[in-house]
Amino acid sequence: MGWQQKYGDKIISAEQAAKLVKSGALVRLSVGKASIPSFIFFKRYTLQEADMRLSKKTLTAAVCAACIAAPAAWAQTGKISNGVVKIGVMTDLSGLYADLSGPGSVLAAKMAAEDFGGKVLGAPIEVISGDLQNKPDVASSIARRWLDQENVDMVTDLTGSAAALAVVKIVKEKNRIAMVSSGGTTRLTNEDCTDRTVHWAYDTYALANGSARALTQEGAKTWFFITPDYAFGHSMEKDASEAIVAAGGKVLGSVKHPFPGSDFSSFLLQAQASGAQVIGLNNASSDLITTIKQAAEFGIAPKQRLVGMIFMITDIHSIGLKATQGMVYTDAFYWDMNGETRAWSKRFFERQKRMPTMIQAGVYSAVTHYLKAIKASGTDEAGVIMAKMKATPVNDFFAKNGKIREDGRMVHDMYLMQVKKPEESKQPWDYLKLLKVIPGDQAFQPLSKSRCPLVKK
Repeated sequence: MGWQQKYGDKIISAEQAAKLVKSGALVRLSVGKASIPSFIFFKRYTLQEADMRLSKKTLTAAVCAACIAAPAAWAQTGKISNGVVKIGVMTDLSGLYADLSGPGSVLAAKMAAEDFGGKVLGAPIEVISGDLQNKPDVASSIARRWLDQENVDMVTDLTGSAAALAVVKIVKEKNRIAMVSSGGTTRLTNEDCTDRTVHWAYDTYALANGSARALTQEGAKTWFFITPDYAFGHSMEKDASEAIVAAGGKVLGSVKHPFPGSDFSSFLLQAQASGAQVIGLNNASSDLITTIKQAAEFGIAPKQRLVGMIFMITDIHSIGLKATQGMVYTDAFYWDMNGETRAWSKRFFERQKRMPTMIQAGVYSAVTHYLKAIKASGTDEAGVIMAKMKATPVNDFFAKNGKIREDGRMVHDMYLMQVKKPEESKQPWDYLKLLKVIPGDQAFQPLSKSRCPLVKK
């Protein structure tokens, strides 16, 4: 490395120095970045008693020699912290929401890293995953371990609004980035917004503004809600109720159920007794599937219309077209929308054996946008990356001309979809038809209504 090791007055080889360090006879002092294997050795006393004959001039020469001899790989990744870009997918790997996010979200993130070439600025891209178990305390624990000990640069997916709200605060505290694809509460871009959070795929305002407003304008004027008692459910009911009233409708009542649930019969009977034209279901995944199946047992439809406020293609696949035909809902992505969506979705299907949800497609899109920002900025520093991501339009199979606003909301088109009749489906997973494209500036909450302190008014 440009100098020799000294043991007292003797010149020793690197091999001899290594043996003496192992035996405890020498102290090893690093003289550069931890990634440069260059050291100066002293006799094991105190540093004050160590051989001081190594002058400042010699030490400076040693450091310079170490820098010159540093491998080219270090020079390439010098602006990447810890020499690796690490992305953590925090999701529900085995619980209620595993189908709509879970392993599929992990796969989507890995596909994004692979499609980027596995490296950015010469540094490897590593994707890790953690099971938050739909518990905010578990999510917080994983986040602190990832950020404090495992040097994770960006956290994505974040299944469940309560968990997402907990994690984005920690991410802000540690100066990293959170890109939320799964958690849907609008609090993420309102009172709980941060300058290190991006809300990617959807939120409760966009879902409500699409489905509730459209159906109310078509004549479905009275509603009753069945709502899970957690952050997403509360946000969904609030936003949907406001959309219904704004469109000239009325909410006759609502009932909240514990999470997770198994028997929704009493809640369905209350909804049936209300006489509302529409029963809005604010639960998701397995809870939503069970509610729809039990509603069919009670013969609620077609007298009253069931509307899943957050519905996924995986839900339709589980329930079947016979029970879901005609249902209208709002989505951010459909695999069979165009050539780009079909090409990516078929690659996803080959490995996951099911078509992607909007959340899983959103994870791929978010990770790709993040990696592009690192490449363009020449660094992975969070503040620089956030500025670059906000300045760069999102153009991929998931979104066209998407834009990240100052509140962290990624604004893009949403789609009002209707489930096909069984006889209309021509191939596996051919479940939906497009009713309406909702432009992004109409789909999401306008900045004029924002409660985010980052928004200047």
